[in-house]
Amino acid sequence: MESHGAGIRRVMVLAFCVAGIWSAYIYQGVLQETVSTKRFGPNNERFEHLAFLNLAQNVVCLIWSFMMIKIWSSGNSGGAPWWSYWSAGITNTIGPAMGIEALKYISYPAQVLAKSSKMIPVMLMGAIVYGIRYTVPEYVCTLLVAGGVSMFALLKTSSKAISKLAHPNAPVGYGLCFLNLTFDGFTNATQDSIKARYPKTSAWDIMLGMNLWGTIYNMIFMFGWSNASGFEAVQFCKQHPEAAWDILMYCLCGAVGQNFIFLTISQFGSLTNTTITTTRKFVSIVMSSVLSGNPLSTKQWTSVIMVFSGLSFQIYLKWRKLQRMPKKKKKSN
Repeated sequence: MESHGAGIRRVMVLAFCVAGIWSAYIYQGVLQETVSTKRFGPNNERFEHLAFLNLAQNVVCLIWSFMMIKIWSSGNSGGAPWWSYWSAGITNTIGPAMGIEALKYISYPAQVLAKSSKMIPVMLMGAIVYGIRYTVPEYVCTLLVAGGVSMFALLKTSSKAISKLAHPNAPVGYGLCFLNLTFDGFTNATQDSIKARYPKTSAWDIMLGMNLWGTIYNMIFMFGWSNASGFEAVQFCKQHPEAAWDILMYCLCGAVGQNFIFLTISQFGSLTNTTITTTRKFVSIVMSSVLSGNPLSTKQWTSVIMVFSGLSFQIYLKWRKLQRMPKKKKKSN
């Protein structure tokens, strides 16, 4: 009976994590699309300073992680020093900025699909630079994702979706997404290196260090000189409190979502977290199509299914690999 009760509790915790990640990030996606496409006030002005979203997100997450460390940490944890995040902070500032800027040129569903193809640059770098050999199923995953994204990019976007964009330009938009993935790859590799050098570093320590440097870099970029765009962004928010509220909610969704991601990884592992976040992206595209008026054609839906079939197959391959590991250990014993 005890094991049965523990199993039920575990299922309930998993359902709680799924609901938290989905609700936080799906709503954040809606807000991101709203801020980037909506026209505010009687003059129908756009919020052009999308990089300001990253600064606001950094500040909120910095405060949030500091509070969590003070609440949950017991003295000095022996984690990585704050200065060790300076290089990852640079790429973590530039990468997301490019991802958000892409929304000026391509639709939100196109951006989500493009950013879902992280495995492509990773495998290219691994094969060309490091000589890593991948299996046939891994190449099948990559081909499905690459083919789906390419097909979506080449298909004609609806005029309704194009009319919402500030500067419609697919090559620029997809190019920014690719650069976003490249910088993200360096950020993840640097974080892994820091974690390896300082094993006692907690998720909150990483969140604090990354957002501290992100705040510093973005503050310099947004307010470093007299005519910097940050001053215009603040003025816009003063004139349009609705935009300021959307930005605040966007940041809070990101902070809350991070909590659920940390909880999921600690309780169920990174594979479960990857599965939840991947399905969340698919739901975000559906929500954007239904709620935000970004209708997708049958061929575009086919390309979306191709991408997420590739991602799902990749998750299955990771799961199968994890299943084999205990068997290998038993044989070696």
